[in-house]
Amino acid sequence: MLEQVGFIERLPTKEVGKGTGMGMSVVHGIVKSMKGAIQVYSEPGKGAEFRVCLPVEQSSFEKQSIQIHDVIQSGTEQILFVDDEAAIITMGKQVLERLGYQVTSRTSSLEALEAFRANPDRFDLVITDMAMPNMPGDKLSTELIKIRSDIPVLLCTGFSENISKEKAASLGIKGFILKPIVMKDLAQKIREVLDNNNAVFRN
Repeated sequence: MLEQVGFIERLPTKEVGKGTGMGMSVVHGIVKSMKGAIQVYSEPGKGAEFRVCLPVEQSSFEKQSIQIHDVIQSGTEQILFVDDEAAIITMGKQVLERLGYQVTSRTSSLEALEAFRANPDRFDLVITDMAMPNMPGDKLSTELIKIRSDIPVLLCTGFSENISKEKAASLGIKGFILKPIVMKDLAQKIREVLDNNNAVFRN
């Protein structure tokens, strides 16, 4: 049994050259990994509606909870999650919170920078998309690291974007993950970045 747990209002189609067009593929990967479904209704020139449905039957939920805690790595740290697409923020925040993390989300890199600047010691990790308006993810990461040099950043990027794992590392970015993102891979990468960063500063 599936129940609607998320609804994204009708969104206009992005203009050519605006965004990578990979946002919904990320959402699809997350929903599919949780055995859910996405319902889409679209009209030419009017945009599209997306309804996210996830399993809620008690037996299914209990099995899923066991799978999440036993197979997918979890944690309790504070995460600043940044993406300009509402769909990614909605599903990503829900998934991270199910894994035990405390999440602060922003759809603007500039707002994320201000939130971090206001309380830099609050966060244990920043997850940001690369393709962001006003300030791309690599630039945001650089500004965050200027404020607090030990903050680990996980950069999410599409294949077509002009940044590599090596370039990200040269900027001080601790983690790099390619879209589309599967929940298990994201959970593993988060723990890898956090645990490696903690080990470095303990030594």
